[in-house]
Amino acid sequence: MDLVIQGNDVETGDLKRIAKLASAREITKLTSEAFRLNGAHPHPDIIPLCEQAKLDYAFVPEGRHLADFRLLVMDMDSTLITIETIDELADLVGLKKEVAAITEAAMRGEIEYDDSLRRRVAVLRGLGEDALQRVYDERVELTPGADKLLAAARKLGMKTLLVSGGFTYVTDRLKKRLQLDYTRSNCLELAGDKLTGNIVGEIVNAEGKRNALIEVRDQLGLGREQIIGIGDGANDLKFMGECGVSIAYHAKPIVRGQTTHAINYVDLGGVLNLFN
Repeated sequence: MDLVIQGNDVETGDLKRIAKLASAREITKLTSEAFRLNGAHPHPDIIPLCEQAKLDYAFVPEGRHLADFRLLVMDMDSTLITIETIDELADLVGLKKEVAAITEAAMRGEIEYDDSLRRRVAVLRGLGEDALQRVYDERVELTPGADKLLAAARKLGMKTLLVSGGFTYVTDRLKKRLQLDYTRSNCLELAGDKLTGNIVGEIVNAEGKRNALIEVRDQLGLGREQIIGIGDGANDLKFMGECGVSIAYHAKPIVRGQTTHAINYVDLGGVLNLFN
């Protein structure tokens, strides 16, 4: 195994201590923020040291390449983009704090997702369709490193699937903008040009995300070992459970404990350093 160490400020002393604990053969510099410790071995003191130094760490197979994978599946809100879309829509009616609290509880797995989504969407009743465009234009920003990650995936011919508890208004536009292959998300109901506070069709929850992945996987004839999944909330765990490599990105503790890797400090570009 190799041990990949990443951080916004990797101190040489910390890196050398980790390498010694891991009995690594050598240290390979990947970027100014990332290092690969070749031939590393687990040691109980590595994780506490990394956490104290605010470093991301991941034990990875020596010969694993990004080209070994054929499908990249990602959550949208707080993963591919920096915001929670529904929280920003609620901000337009002065209820962001209340809705954000429900969002956080749902992402931690403390309340049932479908109920939480219905409660949050109901707050949006009466908002004009132009509010959706305003949030997309003014508040949707890609997570740092997202462009780099997606460019690498495209270069290798990987397919991309965006699964989201957010809304088609945003995912449809991101699909075109980022050249994504597939998307699955919730559709807000409109009456004229106003939101009704309801969702059209089945809610895309944890099971819905998983089903979307399985549909695309089977369509492409892939095995789980060919899929990478990235998410941040409890409702991402089911789809990430279908992935050979699952990455908790700046995620809740419940998620970090159930994925193959966690990235807590560096940006999405750090995903690429987990592969040769």
